[in-house]
Amino acid sequence: MQEQHHIKLPEGSIEKLTTTLNLGPTHPATHGVFQNILELDGERIVSTEQTVGYIHRAFEKLAERRPLYQITPLTDRLNYCSSPLNNMGWHITCEKLLNIQTPKRVDYLRVIIMELARIADHLICNSIVAVDAGAFTGFVYVMEYRELIYEIYEEICGSRLTTNIGRIGGFERNFSNTAFEKLEKFLIEYPKVLKEFEGLCTRNRIFMDRLQNTGGISAERALNYGFTGPNLRATGVDYDVRVHTPYSSYEDFDFIIPVGKTGDNYDRYLVREEEMWQSLSIIEQAYRKVKEFTGVDAEVFHANVPEYYLPKKEDVYTKMESLIWHFKIIMGETNIPKGEVYHSIEAANGELGFYLISDGGRTPYRLHFRRPCFIYYQAYGELTKGAMLSDAIITMSSLNLIAGEMDA
Repeated sequence: MQEQHHIKLPEGSIEKLTTTLNLGPTHPATHGVFQNILELDGERIVSTEQTVGYIHRAFEKLAERRPLYQITPLTDRLNYCSSPLNNMGWHITCEKLLNIQTPKRVDYLRVIIMELARIADHLICNSIVAVDAGAFTGFVYVMEYRELIYEIYEEICGSRLTTNIGRIGGFERNFSNTAFEKLEKFLIEYPKVLKEFEGLCTRNRIFMDRLQNTGGISAERALNYGFTGPNLRATGVDYDVRVHTPYSSYEDFDFIIPVGKTGDNYDRYLVREEEMWQSLSIIEQAYRKVKEFTGVDAEVFHANVPEYYLPKKEDVYTKMESLIWHFKIIMGETNIPKGEVYHSIEAANGELGFYLISDGGRTPYRLHFRRPCFIYYQAYGELTKGAMLSDAIITMSSLNLIAGEMDA
């Protein structure tokens, strides 16, 4: 929808005509259901107003009526491009409240899944940036390997996009040989494709002209807004939750934190590209560590927490204790301890935090999600003011704004 109106100027000045453009909530370039009301002088943006609320699902209130394990599917639907990261973050938060210590093998398996999810998210983000800049081929190159990542998820938990992967204390089942074979295939083949993608885009003159010096933000302003993740690191700030507050045994891995300088769209692209290389390195390290477990240790895929972890089905049919635990968990009859915890992980888009308050009942008293996309979107007006309309699309893509995460 467009609407033209006149800007009232001082007497004697030439009257100027501007246009109001609704970019969204159903425009394909918005990559989700949210709205940007742009005031345009020709094709240059004078001001913007952002609106969310079109897919509000009241996840935080729903969580107050659900036992802990039933909240995992809600977290799936935050950033659905990397849902296993949301799942793992929630499970680790629960374990913090419940004082559960997970075995090392569980930590390493989780790292593999989380880094695969990070790669899946980044390859979607950067390939869509390329599409919005007019380069469709790179998108086709990498999307085949997002499918391979989804096949790995499917082999582990039976789901692909919204995975509900893992459980409090670990995983639902051990990883199969097929899952590891698919992982090996990914580690061998994807680096070649990633190099091809970078060959198409990174030093491409048109691509660079479209991204450089657009959508930039300083480190100070990014910190003031509360930026984290690749969007903050692109400004030169090397904050990464995996390093500053390690979880899931990330302290056992060697990797670097890529940073940029200008905080513009091009630096955000470069940071995500390098992070994919670092994630590949972390996955290879974690896979080597997993293969070091032999015998009985190689069968460990969850902590010993019968109060929160469903027993094997054959045990439910033959053992009274397992039947009791199965009933209590399914019916939500296990009380959780009183407490107040906050835990965050380095999700693909930045610091994803879970603030959980328990009053000792069977469900959370209060739960709040810290969604990084919601914070980035507040800065969108500042990042696009004075830019061209085409730059606004690129900026939206490089911030990786996911509607499901903005509007929980």
